[in-house]
Amino acid sequence: MTALIIFASTFVLVFALGFQSLNVNNGHYLGAFFTSFFIGLGNLVLFKTVPQAGFYEIGAYLIAGPFAICASMATHRRWMKGKGAGRG
Repeated sequence: MTALIIFASTFVLVFALGFQSLNVNNGHYLGAFFTSFFIGLGNLVLFKTVPQAGFYEIGAYLIAGPFAICASMATHRRWMKGKGAGRG
């Protein structure tokens, strides 16, 4: 169960970091503002669960990142399609 929590929190964290980076680079202030809450949430869960990580938990941590960043990039492209810089 801990491995699943670590995978999910890492996925949320990396997804949000990627999404926020794209928001900042494209001038989407509102998106960047709200993405910060998901970054904080992902970090808090990781801080609570990773200290007790074993082999499977470490694997979940390492696997989540690549999937999350690719999902973030694809989602941002679809979500922000047609939105101008600074409009949210």
